[in-house]
Parts: sequence; structure tokens; C-alpha cells
Amino acid sequence: MHGEDGAKDVDDRAGASVLTSPDPAPNLSPDMGNALKPQPDRRAVAAPLARLDAALGRFVALAGWLALPVSLLLFLQWPLRELVGAWSREANDLGQICFALYMACAITAATRAKAHLTIDAPARLHCERRRRALARAAILLGVFPWTLFVLFTARGLVWNSLLQLERFADTLDPGYFLVRAAVALLALLMLAQGVLDLAATGRGSREPT
Repeated sequence: MHGEDGAKDVDDRAGASVLTSPDPAPNLSPDMGNALKPQPDRRAVAAPLARLDAALGRFVALAGWLALPVSLLLFLQWPLRELVGAWSREANDLGQICFALYMACAITAATRAKAHLTIDAPARLHCERRRRALARAAILLGVFPWTLFVLFTARGLVWNSLLQLERFADTLDPGYFLVRAAVALLALLMLAQGVLDLAATGRGSREPT
């Protein structure tokens, strides 16, 4: 009887200790632990990128209208030279300015519209995650180095031309500095679009060209 009462007391004490013991610490996996850490506000990063994307889209869309004066000035050169006998060289110079600015924006416009000629058959053999990795590599190893190289090598020529308000050498018509500046504009627009595409591949929201 005493043995049975002692065993019962031991069981009661063990049950009480189980009931009163604190809960064990949860075993969080690394992913769960990272999820519980405070994360940076992604909206603070996404908002400037969204504004840049909208501004870039409006700018290249507006530059697309330069195709009309380019076509018109090319058309007018013959009648101005043959029929009027004047203003053909001025029309040619103005056409060069419009064409340079148009082409500076056209590459970025084609990138945004995914209108570049590309061979995507090899890329289709890979999964979406690997395709995004290839796109990031193309931006980091191709677009960024090329645009920075252009900006670095053309900085002196473009800056001096802007300071002097360089004119056309043959006709002395003003505006040739805009042709020089179009080189820097081309690189800056491609650099900005590369930043947007790199951020897009990180989010996986859209596939860059």
C-alpha cells in the first residue's frame, strides 16, 4: 500500500511539473527567422523607380514625334535645292539635329517596347529563374559597361561643344552641339532603362529585353 501511494505521489509531481513548465522555444527555420526580421520598406525604393519609369516613358514617347520633322526635312531638300535654290543646306542641318535626337531616344524606346531583334530560342530552354539571371548578367556585363564607357570617353567633347555652342562646320548654322549632346543622351537613357530592367528582374515582375 505504501509503495502504491509513493508511486502515485511521484506521478502526480511529474504531471504537475509538466503542466507548470514553460513552453519550449519554437524551432524557427532560417527562412522563418529571416521573415521575422525587420525588412526595409520596399515602397521607398519602388516609388522612385516608378517615377523614373513614367518619366522615361513620356520622354521617349514625346521624342517619337521627331520622326515627322525628320521625314519632312528630308523630303524638302530636293525642292528647296532644285526649285527654290536656297535653304536646302539649312534644312539638312536641322534634319541632322532632329535625327540625332530621335536616334538617341529610339534605342531606349525599342527596349521598352521589346522591339529589338533577338534570338530567344536558347533562352526558352531555361527556366524563368535562370532567364532572369541571364538578363541581369546582360545588363551588368553589357549595358552598364558600354554606357559608362560612352559617357566617360565623350564627356570632354560633349562638354566643350555645349560651352561653345558649336556650329555646323560647313554652313556655320547653329545647333551642332545638340548632335554632340545626343551621344550623351543616348547613353544616359540606356543607363536609366538598364536600372529599371535590373530592378524588374530582381522582382521578377517583367522580363527585360
